[in-house]
Amino acid sequence: MESIQLIHYALLFGALLVVAGILSSLVATRFGIPLLVVFLAIGMLAGEDGPGNIDFQNYELTYLIGSFALAVILFDGGLRTRVSEQIKSRRAPAALLSTVGVVVTAGIVGWAATWVLDLSLTEGFLLGAVVASTDAAAVFFLLRTGGLRLRPHVASTLELESATNDPAAVLITLFATNLLLAGPDSLGWGIPLQLAWQVGLGAFFGV
Repeated sequence: MESIQLIHYALLFGALLVVAGILSSLVATRFGIPLLVVFLAIGMLAGEDGPGNIDFQNYELTYLIGSFALAVILFDGGLRTRVSEQIKSRRAPAALLSTVGVVVTAGIVGWAATWVLDLSLTEGFLLGAVVASTDAAAVFFLLRTGGLRLRPHVASTLELESATNDPAAVLITLFATNLLLAGPDSLGWGIPLQLAWQVGLGAFFGV
């Protein structure tokens, strides 16, 4: 009997979270807040440090769901973006921002984190790599429903950059992570070859 009650409570709490997620889109649209920020606030309130007090430590499931959600977001953004001459003309600046821009941002944030948080250079660079790329969901939301009035070339560049900067951020994050795990003595051709292999496979299956 108690197990049935627990299942009922779990279903009720899950339904309340779904309703809160649906209502959050209305709040985000009304106040122009990125939807991801509202979802993060709901998750923090439902978590073990909030009133929801949900103890969730399944990191593999979190990674799986997050990766699937990111794929859906990028796929939806790609479907909504028209491949026009305007988009094609912004490929060069968008590619520069999504590669060199991400590396420069990771370096600046990493140096600041090393100095402010007293981290090692590799740890600081890893932190910078994690936060270097802009979030595609937030950018698409602000550009399409946030009421921003940008010049068409600027909006096209931001859309392309936000949708293509994740690979650079993932690569430098993997590089910093492998460097932390293996140590400075591991610098050589092993990590670059592994990253090149992953990029090659991803490009092959993507095409």
